[in-house]
Amino acid sequence: MVKRQYMNIKALLRKLTLEEKVGQMTQVTSHLYLKDNSSDEIDPKKLAKAVVNKKVGSILNVKTHAFSIKKWDEVIGAIQGQVLKTKNKIPVLYGIDSIHGATYVKGATLFPHNIGMAATRNNDLVAAAAKITAIETRAAGIPWNFDPVFDVGRVPAWARFEETFGEDPYLCGQMAGAAVTAYQGDDLRAPDTVAACMKHFLAYSSPDSGHDRTPTNISENQLREIFLPPFQEAVNRGVATVMINSGEINGVPVHGSYKLLTTILRKELKFKGLAVTDWEDIIRLHTRHRIAATPKEAVGIAINAGIDMSMVPFDFSFTKYLIELVKEGIVPMKRIDEAVTRILQLKKDLGLFENPLGKGSEPVKLNTAERQQTSLKAAHATMTLVKNGKGKKSSLPLSKKTKILLAGPAANNVSCLHGSWSWTWQGKEVGQYPKSVKTIHKALTEKLGKGNVICFSKSKYEAADNFNIKKLQAAAKKVKIVKL
Repeated sequence: MVKRQYMNIKALLRKLTLEEKVGQMTQVTSHLYLKDNSSDEIDPKKLAKAVVNKKVGSILNVKTHAFSIKKWDEVIGAIQGQVLKTKNKIPVLYGIDSIHGATYVKGATLFPHNIGMAATRNNDLVAAAAKITAIETRAAGIPWNFDPVFDVGRVPAWARFEETFGEDPYLCGQMAGAAVTAYQGDDLRAPDTVAACMKHFLAYSSPDSGHDRTPTNISENQLREIFLPPFQEAVNRGVATVMINSGEINGVPVHGSYKLLTTILRKELKFKGLAVTDWEDIIRLHTRHRIAATPKEAVGIAINAGIDMSMVPFDFSFTKYLIELVKEGIVPMKRIDEAVTRILQLKKDLGLFENPLGKGSEPVKLNTAERQQTSLKAAHATMTLVKNGKGKKSSLPLSKKTKILLAGPAANNVSCLHGSWSWTWQGKEVGQYPKSVKTIHKALTEKLGKGNVICFSKSKYEAADNFNIKKLQAAAKKVKIVKL
């Protein structure tokens, strides 16, 4: 269990104006401090507007791709430098999606996705990967990780299934729980820890359509027996934060549900930490779910339901609307103070008031030989051999004289091997991968020899060669093994 670091939060809270309090509840994306859509360069004026003028409490994300440690030092340093210009000098809390390793830190160690780790049935291995992820994320000065996923994967068509630990509630709770414990350690001020985030509360992984952020219809029994237990495990382990389901359950958007966000999450599960929205989800109470007549009404519904921080993320509209709602008496100051207290307490627990740069004093080397071995061990453990015959009927191991046909776009595409949250959001930009990463085609050619591997696959899925059946059939007659 994480030790809480106590300062006089109440005294600090009394100093804050309404504008400062609402600013603490505002989270914006990195787009708002960079110069343009294709640049990684900081715009000091934009950054000052966010931190000094609008008093935002949190920033997240990268705009384009993973940053180097040097670049992250520049970014975090510039942000916290602006904080020094503010009256109360409350540090900004930076958050990132380090989903299967420190995925937005160049040169960091990557691991198999959660669904692969679930196949290992090895909590210790999950914990080892999470600890390395925490070290390499915090090395960039980022103390808050939007992971792990506690969603129970019951709909294989769901687009984010790879982030789950599978379909079993107990397994999900234990494996994701092991990650929380490893992420957070005993002291969030330590340079090998990050604040974890259980997500996405609740039943996000069970959309009726299989599409992301879409409705689910589910009985109360299923909700409590299947989807709730992993989150209870997270709370029992002292998870610091929670991210909310973008969809709706039985016609009620979760971001507007007092029952889910306060009655169940706070009163039943006894969760004490910070509740943050997912991407742009408060305004969607107006634009998508249609339970709010205006964006301003959407803000009031979400905050009164139990949201503490809004991942707005592209503008400062949330701040404006919430200030108005408080002045109009629609959102009580008690609710604001409750949310801001949680935010300030997390910043204190992370040691940001004393060390706003959020990292240890010693430089951290990324992707060391030892960490590479842990990653390799995890990769080996995730592989499942469904069937292998005996003697001459065996498929593996491959003889070096074996002639094989490789087919399908995954044969010549490294992004297929890593998936989402790999150097970029969808992991599709091949140029961002380290040169050491090999395609299946290249790796097998090195093992078996160029003459023993036939492959005319293209990395683009729509390429004609990937679907040339006659060409594939002709090639298959010349080989012993076909790999699709």
